[in-house]
Amino acid sequence: MSGNLHTYLVVAVVLLCLGLYGMMQHRSLIGMLISIELILNGAGLNFMAFNRFLAPDPAVGQIFALFIMGLAAAEAAIAVSLIFAVYRKYKTSDPEQISDLRG
Repeated sequence: MSGNLHTYLVVAVVLLCLGLYGMMQHRSLIGMLISIELILNGAGLNFMAFNRFLAPDPAVGQIFALFIMGLAAAEAAIAVSLIFAVYRKYKTSDPEQISDLRG
């Protein structure tokens, strides 16, 4: 199971699809944040899989995966701080009930 590129790609696609489904279905900001994390993990898994099986230089995919992990950590920190700020002001984390931000 661990020696096949297709296995990793299928798992990455499943993570991507679960993230996209979660983005469409969740009504809370925390659920959307977790869904974005699933999408980023799917992208990181793709980089690591292609690095493992196709790239001549093994460091390239690992650097991209570390970059994605750093980007996901920064995204999570900023998103959680924004969610706390929105919750303090509107007393809800449901994006449908926040009408002041609409144009």
